[in-house]
Amino acid sequence: MKNKLILLFTAIILTGLIAACGTDEASGDGDGETYTVATDSNFQPFEYKNPDTGEMEGFDIELIEAIAEESGFNVEFETMEFDGLLASMRTSKNDIGIAGISITEERKEFIDFSDKYYDSGLILAVPVDSDIESIDDVDGLKVGARQGSTSNDYLKDNTDAEVEAYPEIVTAYMDLERGRLDAVLYDLPNVQYYISENASDKLKTVGDVMEGQPYGIALPKGSDLVDPVNEGLAAIKENGTYAEIYEKWFGTQPPETE
Repeated sequence: MKNKLILLFTAIILTGLIAACGTDEASGDGDGETYTVATDSNFQPFEYKNPDTGEMEGFDIELIEAIAEESGFNVEFETMEFDGLLASMRTSKNDIGIAGISITEERKEFIDFSDKYYDSGLILAVPVDSDIESIDDVDGLKVGARQGSTSNDYLKDNTDAEVEAYPEIVTAYMDLERGRLDAVLYDLPNVQYYISENASDKLKTVGDVMEGQPYGIALPKGSDLVDPVNEGLAAIKENGTYAEIYEKWFGTQPPETE
């Protein structure tokens, strides 16, 4: 009987210790609902998985975490390809999507967006010794873009280029460096970041910034989270948190229009 009591007491202690050691992978203050956030794993400096820690980092990551904290909910991240991210908004598989998603009239037909949080545009990247000077020079040439992106749509709608669509834009940049492409068209901040960090002696940007579409946080059509997300975004812009995050990742204060 004594041994049974000892075993029972030990089991109770172990159960308590296991419960105490459990971890909550969601970001937030621990209170409120937890929502899944679909995002990209390699769209620097907006979101990427740190190879050393395995954690998601970037401007978008800190932005949605700050909005969640302000609005009283938690977030869990699920990484996927960009096409899959948009599909997950269509089907309500995920509650929120953030990955430098341009707000377009076409996308607004099947998903909802928050207020804009970043003004972007498309820019052309070419080898440093290229004769290409603008988007007008790419007809008949091989130009890379990302699957499902506005850059892919722009090339198909406005040029006669031979468009190569990639699941991961980094692969397009690498193919451009290797001479397999003549140019890459993609979002300005990502192009600039990649060249600055990886290919300043190999690639350059040319021509004007095109489209100029703002980024928004995506949500399934009719989502109840549109208002809380917008209220949280407005609050962090008002209290200075947005500016702090912006300066951390872009090295400057956000434009007044932000």
